[in-house]
Amino acid sequence: METSVHVTQDEGLFHLQTDRLSYIFRARADGEPIQLYFGARIHQRPRYPNLERAEPRKSTPTRPSGEQPELMRCEYASPGRGDYRHPAYQIGQADGSRITGFGYRGYRLLDGKQRLAGLPSTFDDSGDDAQTLVIELYDDLAKASLELSYAVFPHQDVIVRSALFRDDGDADLTIHAAASLQLDLPRADLDLIDLSGAWSRENRLTRARLRPGSQTIDSLRGASSHQHNPFIVLAEPGAGEDSGNVIGCNLIYSGNFRDRIEVDHYGVTRLTTGINPEGFSCLLEPGQQFQTPEAVLCAGDRGLDGLSRSLGEFYRRHLVNPRFAERPRPVLVNNWEATYFDFDADRLLGIARRARQLGIELFVLDDGWFGHRDDATSSLGDWVADPRKFPDGIGALAKAIHSLGLQFGMWFEPEMASLDSDLYRAHPDWLLGAPGRRLTPQRDQFVLDTGREDVVDHLFDAMSRVIRQTGLDYVKWDMNRSLTETWSAALPPERQPEAAHRCILGVYRLYERLTHAFPEVLFESCASGGGRFDLGMMYYAPQAWVSDDTDAVERMLTQYGTSLGYPQSMMGAHVSDVPNHETGRITPLRTRGDVAVFGDLGYELDVTALDDDQAGEISRQIAWYKAHRELMQFGDLHRLVSPFENDHNTMSWQVVSPDRRHSVVGWYQILNRPNPGHQRVRLRGLDPDRQYLVREAGLDAGGGQAGRGHEGSSLALYGDELMNAGLFVPQVFDVFDPEHRSADFASRLFTVDTPDERN
Repeated sequence: METSVHVTQDEGLFHLQTDRLSYIFRARADGEPIQLYFGARIHQRPRYPNLERAEPRKSTPTRPSGEQPELMRCEYASPGRGDYRHPAYQIGQADGSRITGFGYRGYRLLDGKQRLAGLPSTFDDSGDDAQTLVIELYDDLAKASLELSYAVFPHQDVIVRSALFRDDGDADLTIHAAASLQLDLPRADLDLIDLSGAWSRENRLTRARLRPGSQTIDSLRGASSHQHNPFIVLAEPGAGEDSGNVIGCNLIYSGNFRDRIEVDHYGVTRLTTGINPEGFSCLLEPGQQFQTPEAVLCAGDRGLDGLSRSLGEFYRRHLVNPRFAERPRPVLVNNWEATYFDFDADRLLGIARRARQLGIELFVLDDGWFGHRDDATSSLGDWVADPRKFPDGIGALAKAIHSLGLQFGMWFEPEMASLDSDLYRAHPDWLLGAPGRRLTPQRDQFVLDTGREDVVDHLFDAMSRVIRQTGLDYVKWDMNRSLTETWSAALPPERQPEAAHRCILGVYRLYERLTHAFPEVLFESCASGGGRFDLGMMYYAPQAWVSDDTDAVERMLTQYGTSLGYPQSMMGAHVSDVPNHETGRITPLRTRGDVAVFGDLGYELDVTALDDDQAGEISRQIAWYKAHRELMQFGDLHRLVSPFENDHNTMSWQVVSPDRRHSVVGWYQILNRPNPGHQRVRLRGLDPDRQYLVREAGLDAGGGQAGRGHEGSSLALYGDELMNAGLFVPQVFDVFDPEHRSADFASRLFTVDTPDERN
């Protein structure tokens, strides 16, 4: 194995190399590590005097060693010693001081990458040439150790960072802030790209130039949140999908986080990411340690497209549960929008039978199956089937569904409780809530203190019992509210600032126990949609419900934005009924299908109420998707036309097989415009010297084999023409049939295949 970490020991110099990147830092005379370079790969040398050159400046603190902290590009900046930018960490000591001076003591270099204990983390189980460098630092006065970890994954151009603090003395220490990653960049002419939004309109892509001062993307909701995703990009101004230097950063954590981007008066940009220090601290008693979550750093000169594909490959190989990383996801039907709380076993079986006829593979029973839950006001926490709805027991329903040849899944919201529940009546102290303060409900529910081991034990036993009773194949794990009054009855006063973090650690423990006890169960994460769409959840649940809004137009925007930082195999995407239950919009069934196939396809409607035409169309959608499933879920995704740019009216994307022989292109129009210009879409990822047959897929017309108007025709075009000149998208479906002209909310799918392997 070719090494990815080069060490010049007498210089304290470390050069991390991936296939395309170099990351160079050194421990200076006072022992503090400083960064020398991060960017495109450069030659390995024993020293880099040019990278260390700097001129002194007046009116800034100067240490006895001659270093001026404000001019240093630090690896992990300390507070209070002349660097007035925001530090990476703060540690309170017995005398009240937060001034520290960690100095370099040594390093460890390990082949591979091991998982962290108690936290979701990256790994290298497949021998993909990963190496892990650990830098050992020590503060003699505080008697504290600090280890900075760098895991290098050379073939995906990824470096994973984290920090470990340990109290080696006789007095308590308090961690007030602890970033997972710090990166100081010697330029400020960068764009910040982030994914922001709100419930039902998550992950909308925004891009803005950095400005002097601090810009923050964060959450204080106890979850990574609908409002801000932990994934961000720093891009040079000209960087687009095809080219340009970009840096992506994502935190493997599901709780309160903070990405801070600070531009100083010398034009240096400091990026820190990690647990949000607002309202957080962690008490370290002698001998105790604190591990930060891992942060993923990926960069390259191949634009946003290349960044997304590198991250997608990295997640599949080194983050997602290997059992499911490349396993095709089943087509499912969820009963929620079909029935809400109004169902019994017979009605559910009717839906399951019809679903099986349509080609659906998994039936998911959503909220309302437990306790006496006829609405959202009761029974959360009582994970026992309602005998009124299931007189023969939930196991009988599962057996009947399995006998149809369907897999069976169920909805849980284990982190929550209703006041009207046996759980709350027996254990009122299990709720988060400050003494003497009124609780703030949301959706008539309250939050369990999953930081308590007895709560995790109870939830594991309750969920395990149901999984065994039903032979469950799939769990939809929901979390429908943010945290308020975050106070734990199980913690002493000095540890209350740890409560939110401990809750997330408890959720991870519960996931860890369940996924080990039931390794064949597929878990899907949900938090009122995309409220916890993050890598911490993806470690345990390889797919997530992107948004509660299933309207096709809104889903175009949400899924497009999400694709910047996450592959389509992570995105649960469903076809629902119209008028849409969130927006009231009426969109064609074809368009709803054309959007949903770029993800893990499912249906969220009453399939027993379909007429013959609708049923036939859905059957053909499913048949087409199954024929292209691995391509749609695991192919390389390319974003072709952004709905966040230009007139915000069209969108296009494409998936390409690894061998570049097969591709599917989706094109979407929000509103029809009179007398429009011609539409031509330049494809990506094809072999320029290979000839392809291009045909409209026609999901509603024979599964792509035949169709109306242009759908039955094909064009033979070379890859270079499709990528450089583009594919013409006709506005008229059928000139002899006015109903099939271009219209509002229109969509087109095209298959692009080599002639000898046509679909």
